[in-house]
Amino acid sequence: MKNFLLRIFNPEYLAETTTNPVVLDKLSKNKYFDVRCFVAENPNTTPETLDVLSRYEDWRVRCCVAQNRNTKPETLDVLSQDKNSYVRFYVAYNPATKTETLDVLSQDEDSDVRYRVAEHPNCSERAYKYIKGLELLESLSEVST
Repeated sequence: MKNFLLRIFNPEYLAETTTNPVVLDKLSKNKYFDVRCFVAENPNTTPETLDVLSRYEDWRVRCCVAQNRNTKPETLDVLSQDKNSYVRFYVAYNPATKTETLDVLSQDEDSDVRYRVAEHPNCSERAYKYIKGLELLESLSEVST
């Protein structure tokens, strides 16, 4: 019985397993970043709670928000400008990311972000050609050195 109660009142476990959006919203205010990450990863977290979590200072929480399919495209737009390349990578990975956002990310300084944009089903032909052109230029410069 004691172990069962510990699991029920363990915020990480609750954030990871609950389907109740009200509970998830409360847990999103927890002081520990790992609890906030579990909330941000939970598929039952509301877009509004994800929007609040997207402004959290720890980049790992913002990465989790960027990965969640419930994250609003407008929130993903903001996260696409994040200083952390891992956050931008996961924005480019999210199926809810708009073509216009992907167009901006196609010119990202990080090649992993650009690669993820090229693989996205919403990637515009223009962005795809731009990325492939950069890859060709990079490969040619490696051959010449």
